[in-house]
Amino acid sequence: MRRVNIGLVQMSCSADVAENTQKATKGIREAAEKGANIVCLQELFTSLYFCDVEDHANFNLAEAIPGPTTDLLSSVAKECNVVIIASLFEKRAAGLYHNTTAVLDSDGKYLGKYRKMHIPDDPGYYEKFYFTPGDASADDLGYKIFETKYGKLGVLICWDQWYPEAARITALMGAEILFYPTAIGWDTNETDETMNKEQYNAWQTIQRSHAVANGLHVVSVNRVGREADQQFWGGSFVANPFGSLLYLASHDSEETHVQEIDLDLTEKYRTTWPFLRDRRVDSYGPILKRFID
Repeated sequence: MRRVNIGLVQMSCSADVAENTQKATKGIREAAEKGANIVCLQELFTSLYFCDVEDHANFNLAEAIPGPTTDLLSSVAKECNVVIIASLFEKRAAGLYHNTTAVLDSDGKYLGKYRKMHIPDDPGYYEKFYFTPGDASADDLGYKIFETKYGKLGVLICWDQWYPEAARITALMGAEILFYPTAIGWDTNETDETMNKEQYNAWQTIQRSHAVANGLHVVSVNRVGREADQQFWGGSFVANPFGSLLYLASHDSEETHVQEIDLDLTEKYRTTWPFLRDRRVDSYGPILKRFID
């Protein structure tokens, strides 16, 4: 069996970038002490979730990738012998910014980055004001996998998680585990508890369905805590290749958890439920259309 230990760091954030970064690195070290081989941090962990407002001052939070935070995490990865998946606000050029996740191998080597492809624009999530989508046609970006010491990792980011096309493409590229750094929560002005429950259940269900459809483990790491009018709902989880929950975090607490998974289960589930074998790739052309009138 190919056993890998996955570390999830679910945390709250403040306006202090240094404090958040220190908390995240403390979580990485704690996960490593518990035996983690791969540690995933939540979306935009160095700051508050600033996309709740359209404010030009927030562009000052962005940085180059690779840059100071990846340099720091590279040293932590090497020190702890862990792979680190780190979501950051990237400044690519003047006026050009991305929501980007960097991956550091266990020897500290920077393996590359994935730029978020699907960018939301909803009340409290004004990401189109800040982020340019990833370049689908770029030779070195678009959907990606990262070959690490502990396996081939696929990384998507938050809003990407609602799109089965993104999960499928990443799986077809050879991902053995699919990671979703995330920042999502409830609007504190919404008092309908049934609606809140439905929203969370839909979020979890769609990602578990990606595990089933593609026969691989899915890891989703969300933040917690109240930020302005958002109550981030936590609920980070690990699902096996048939969508069963191996771990589920609370809605309101900071947690650092390590979950053992068996990568050989992908072979088991894909041969027992051969969805990839039975795909009719010759019939899927219409999916490239925006809508079929």
